[in-house]
Amino acid sequence: MKLVIIESPHKAPALSKYLGSGYDVFATKGHIRDLPTKSYGLDVKNNFEPKYEIVPDKKELISTLKKKAEHADEVLIATDPDREGEAISWHVANVLGYPKDKKCRIEFNEISKKAVTKALEKPREIDENLVDAQQARRVLDRIVGYKLSPIICKKIAPKISAGRVQSVALKLIVDREKEIEQFKPEEYWTVLATLEKDKTPFKANLTTKKKKKYVPKSREEVDSLLAEIKDKDFVVSELKKSNTKQHALPPFTTSTMQQDAGNKLGMSLSRISTAAQNLYEGVEVKGEGRIALVTYIRTDSVRVSADAQNACRDYITKIYGEKFVPEKPNIYHTKENAQDAHEAIRPISIEMTPDKIKETVTSDQYRLYKLIYERFLASQMTEAEFANVSVGLSVEDYGFRVSGKTMLFPGFTSVYKEFVEEENKEGLAGKLPPLNQGDVLPCKEIKPEQKFTKPPVRFTESSLVKAMEEKGIGRPATYTPIINVLTSRKYAEKDGRYLVPTKLGRNITDYLEQFFSSVINVKFTAHMEKRLDDIVETGEDWHNVVNNFWDGFKGLLEKADASSVTMKEPPQETDIICEKCGGKMLIRDGRYGKFLGCSNFPKCRNIKPMEEEKKVAGVCPECGANTLARKSKKGKLFYSCERYPECNFMSWDITTGTKCPNCNSPIIRKGKTIKCSNKECSYKEGDGE
Repeated sequence: MKLVIIESPHKAPALSKYLGSGYDVFATKGHIRDLPTKSYGLDVKNNFEPKYEIVPDKKELISTLKKKAEHADEVLIATDPDREGEAISWHVANVLGYPKDKKCRIEFNEISKKAVTKALEKPREIDENLVDAQQARRVLDRIVGYKLSPIICKKIAPKISAGRVQSVALKLIVDREKEIEQFKPEEYWTVLATLEKDKTPFKANLTTKKKKKYVPKSREEVDSLLAEIKDKDFVVSELKKSNTKQHALPPFTTSTMQQDAGNKLGMSLSRISTAAQNLYEGVEVKGEGRIALVTYIRTDSVRVSADAQNACRDYITKIYGEKFVPEKPNIYHTKENAQDAHEAIRPISIEMTPDKIKETVTSDQYRLYKLIYERFLASQMTEAEFANVSVGLSVEDYGFRVSGKTMLFPGFTSVYKEFVEEENKEGLAGKLPPLNQGDVLPCKEIKPEQKFTKPPVRFTESSLVKAMEEKGIGRPATYTPIINVLTSRKYAEKDGRYLVPTKLGRNITDYLEQFFSSVINVKFTAHMEKRLDDIVETGEDWHNVVNNFWDGFKGLLEKADASSVTMKEPPQETDIICEKCGGKMLIRDGRYGKFLGCSNFPKCRNIKPMEEEKKVAGVCPECGANTLARKSKKGKLFYSCERYPECNFMSWDITTGTKCPNCNSPIIRKGKTIKCSNKECSYKEGDGE
C-alpha cells in the first residue's frame, strides 16, 4: 500500500477515485509544525532561525501518520502546489525523518485522472527555494506582528495589531477616504444637441471651441454659447468610419476571479474563496459522484496547458462553429512580477458544462463555476468585430461629436462580456442615420446640464484586490485573509459594497505613517515581495532578506517606543455615580474591552462592566450578514446571525465570515489570532501579514 499525504480531507474523495485501491490517502489538515503561538519563536542571535514546534492538537495525528508511513511501501507528499504547500511538505518530511534528497514530493494543478497519474510518475525532491521563500515570509510577518503590534497597543488601543501587508492595505483605504474628504467639486456643464436627418433624431455632445477642447464652467458661458448658435444649422465637418476588433480577455487569475465575481455576482471575498476552494477540492455532481471541477485557485498566471487549449478549441468548433475558433490558439502573457507557478484558473473538463452541475451544487458554487467556465471558453474564441463611425459637427465656433458602434461579429462576446463599472453615454449612439461630409442638419433641441466633478470612489473588496495586485503587494493566497482581517478587527467597515476606515483604522494608519512610513508603504512592501521572489529564482539565503529588513526596522521600533506621542482616546465621562466614593464613573478601554472605572482612580479603584446594547461583532459564515453579540440566560457571551430566525447560525467566538480551506469550519477571531473554530484543525492566518 502506498501512502499519499494531502492537506485538506475534502480532497480525499475526489483524489481517491483516481488513485485506486493501492493507495491510502491521509490529510494533515493544514500545518503540523509551526512557530509557537505563545512566544516569539525566533532565535534572534542565530540569524532569526525559527523554532518550529509540533502544533499542539496535531500530536495524535502525527503519531498516526508515522505509523502509516512506517508500514507503507512508498510515501508521497501531495500538498498544494504553492509555496505554503511546499513548506507543509517540508515539515512533513522533517517529522518523518526523510533526507533532503528523498524524492517524495508530487504535485498536480488539478484533481483529474490525467494530472494525478502524471504526478505519480515523477516524484521529486522538495524544492528548498520555495520552502525558504515561505519561511522568509513567515518570519518577516512574525517580526512585524510581534514587535510592532505591542507598540500600537500601548500607543493607540489594546488588542489591536499591525501587519507587514495588512497595514499597507489599510493605508490604501484610509488614503482614499482622505482624498474624498479633501476633494473640492468643480462646476462644469454638458451641452447635448438633438439633431435630425431623414426624420431620424440623434444626439451629439459639445467637445470643442475654436477647435480646442472645451468644457463650459458656468451658466454664463453656456448662455453665451446658446445665444451664438441659436437657430443655426449644424454641418457634418468630419466623418470617420472604421472596423475594429476586440480581443478576448485571458482566463482568470485569483485576483481577476475575485474582482469579477465581486462585481458581477455581488459575492463577498469570503464567499468567493469558499466556493472556489470547494470547486477545486471536489463537489457532488449528479451521475459523477464527488469530483473536482476547476484547477488550482491560487495563481497569478494566465498560462493554459496545450491539452486544455486544444480541448476547448474542439468544443467551440462543435458548439459554436469554426468562425468562433481563431486560426492560431490565443496565447496570453503573464505579467512580469507574477510567480507563474501553475496555470490560470479554468474548468478541468470543458465538457462539464455549468448546466450539468446546477442540480447538485450550491448557488455560489454554480454561479462561480459558470463565471470561470465562460471566461475560459471565451478566452479561446475569436475577436469580436465592430463597425464604428465617428462624426464631427460644427456650428459657428463650436464643435460637437457623436460616435456610433455596430457589432458585425460577436466572437467571444457571445459567451462573456467584460464588466464595466460606469459607462459614459454622452455623445455615444448605437446606430446613426446615413451621414455624409457637408450635410447640413437642423437642430431640434439644445439641452445644457449643470454637473460637478466627483470625488474618487471608495474601494470595494474587488477594487482593493485589484489595487493590491497592480501595486505588487500581497499574493494570490493573501488577498482574502488580509481584507478579512481589516473588517473583522474593525479597522474598516462596509457601507454597502464600499470599505470605509473606522476611527481606529485611521488612528493606526496615522500613527504608522508618523513612525514607520519607510516600511509600511506600497513601494517598500512591493520591494519585499520581489525579494521573496529572488529567494525562489536565485536561491538567495533567506536569512539575508530577513536581516536586511530587521536592520532598518529595529531603529524605527526603538524610536516609536521611546516617543511620548500617543493616540489613545481619553476616558469618557458618564452620569453614573460611583457607589463607593461618589465620583463619576468613566468609560475606559481595557484588555478585554470597555469598562466603567471611577474618575478618582487610583484613590478609588472601583470598576464595573458596561451594560452594552447588542452590537455587531463579526460576519456570519453561512449567509454573509453581520453577527450580533448577545448574552445567554446564564450571562455567557455568544454571537448569532442578525437574520435569526431565517439564519440560525451561532458561535461562542467572533466569526470572520470565512470558512476554513482545510475543513470548512467557520474561521474565528481569538484576540489577535485568526484561526479555524475546529479544535482538531490547526489552520490559522499568520501573525498579521
